[in-house]
Amino acid sequence: MGRTLTPVAAASRARTRVKPAVGAAAAARRRWRVSGAVTDRTALRKTPTANKREQASTQPITGEPPRRWRSTEASAQHAKHGFNPEQMGMGGAVVHGNYDHLGEEVEVPPFLRVPKTASIIGAPMSWGQPRAGTDQGSQILRACGLEDNLLALEWRIDDKGDLEFDEPTRNDPAIDPTKVQGLAKNCFTVGKGLKKIHDRVYEAAKEKEFALILGGDHSLSAGSVSAILRARPDTGIIWVDAHGDLNTPETSPSGNMHGMPLGLMLGLIDPTLLPGFEWFKDVPKLNPEQIVFVGLRDLDAGERKIIRDHKITAFSMHHVDRFGIGNVMDMAIESLRKPDGSMRPLHLSYDIDAVDPEVAPSTGTVVRGGLNFREAHYVAEAVGNTGMLGSMDLVEVNPKLAPGPESEMTAALGMALISSAMGARII
Repeated sequence: MGRTLTPVAAASRARTRVKPAVGAAAAARRRWRVSGAVTDRTALRKTPTANKREQASTQPITGEPPRRWRSTEASAQHAKHGFNPEQMGMGGAVVHGNYDHLGEEVEVPPFLRVPKTASIIGAPMSWGQPRAGTDQGSQILRACGLEDNLLALEWRIDDKGDLEFDEPTRNDPAIDPTKVQGLAKNCFTVGKGLKKIHDRVYEAAKEKEFALILGGDHSLSAGSVSAILRARPDTGIIWVDAHGDLNTPETSPSGNMHGMPLGLMLGLIDPTLLPGFEWFKDVPKLNPEQIVFVGLRDLDAGERKIIRDHKITAFSMHHVDRFGIGNVMDMAIESLRKPDGSMRPLHLSYDIDAVDPEVAPSTGTVVRGGLNFREAHYVAEAVGNTGMLGSMDLVEVNPKLAPGPESEMTAALGMALISSAMGARII
C-alpha cells in the first residue's frame, strides 16, 4: 500500500524524499529531508486548520530552498531579494546592514563588569494570567542545575532569591470604567509587583551585572525591561514568543496582563489609569525600532494592527519555515543596529511557549507549530554570540500544568536555553 502524504508533502513531492524508518520508535519519530533541511514530519502538519492565523506556516515552500548564509553573502542576498514587506509577509520586516558580528569571539560586553557576574532574580509573578503554578517556575529552573551550569561557564553568581508579591484582594482599587473601556485583571497587584521587579533589576544593571530574571508570567517583563532601559536606554529587545503581548485593556480579548507588557512599554496604555501602575509614567518608553519579534504564531487582530502601524520588525513561524532559523536570527539581530551601524546592548525576553508544546508542554498558553529543540537553542546561541547580551527573562514555565516528566522536560529546556544564551556551545 502506498504511503499517504501530508498536504505539504504532496505539494512538494517532486523535491521530497522519505528517509526510511527503522523500528517502531523510529517510525514514531520519522524525519523527512525537505530541500536539504531536515524537518520533523509532525512539524509539517502541526498547525490546526481551524486557526487561520497559523495557516501561513503550512503552505508549501517555494522558490530557492532555505540555506544558511555566510556573512560574506549577506549584501548580495539583500540586493537580490530586498526582503520587502510583501516577501516577509508582515510590515516592518525590512532589514539592512552588515553581518560583521558573525563568527567573532564572544567577549564580556563593555557595559558588564569583569569578572562577569550574573544576578539571578526570581520573579514568581503569576497574577498576569489565570493558571496556578507559574509562580513555581523560578524554583524549578534553579532545581534543574542552573547555577552549576553558569559556574561551569565561568560566571560569578549573585542569586538574589525570589521576590515576594501580594495576592489580589477584594479591596484592591479597580479600573474606572468611565476612563478605561476594557479589562486589566489584577492590575493593582501586578503593578505593585512589577515595581519590585523594576527596582531589583535596575539595581543589578546599575552594578553592571548580567540581570537574569526567572519567571513567573510574561507580565513581569514590563518591570524588567523598563529597568534595563533606565540603565541602558539604547538597549534592543529580542522578544521570543508565540504571542505578541502588545494588547491594551481595550484590545485584549481576555484582560490578562501577561498579554500587555509591550503595550505598556510602547506607551500604548496610559499607566495613570491603571491602579498600581502610577509609577510606570516615569520609566523610559520603548521605541518600536528597539524591538524585534521571533517565533510569532498566534496574534490577536489588535496586535497585528499595532505591528503594522508602528512598523515593528517581526518574524513569525512562517518566516522561520521559509528562510530557516539561522537567516531569521541574522536579520533579527541586524534590525536592532543603531543608526550609526553599531550594535546595541541586547535584552532577550524568552517565553517558553515560543517552543513547540511537543518539546515544552508545561506552559500556560500552548500553540502548536512552534520552534523545535534546535531552533529554540539556536535563537539563544545567536543572541549570545553577538557579545552584546546584558540581560534576559525566561518566563511562563508552569510545573503544575503537566506534573512529572513533561514538567521536568520543560524546565530543563528553559534552564538549557539560559545556558545557551550565556555561553554554552556545542563546540
